[in-house]
Amino acid sequence: MKEEKEEIKYENGVMIIKGESNIVNVAMALSSPTRIQILNYVRGREVDMQQVAEFIKQSKANASAQMKILEKAGLIKTLYKPGVRGVKKICTTNLKEVRFIFE
Repeated sequence: MKEEKEEIKYENGVMIIKGESNIVNVAMALSSPTRIQILNYVRGREVDMQQVAEFIKQSKANASAQMKILEKAGLIKTLYKPGVRGVKKICTTNLKEVRFIFE
């Protein structure tokens, strides 16, 4: 049985995914129209959770849950910046394309 090398690489806005479990995780994250809308919304800019919630017309808690799924799949990056009352979670991505490599 061939040993499968699982790998995710990023090259100039392209996410290249190899390995069955990686492909499944990313495909599941992309299976939601809401999450795809979020990816398009945050691409190329920094957006906080409140902005995402308003964009998808859902609660901040639900927006955060959607973002966690995208972050776990490696589709977005999050960072924390100072806010008016403490810190706020900022999300961003420069992702333009996702490629699945089946070997």
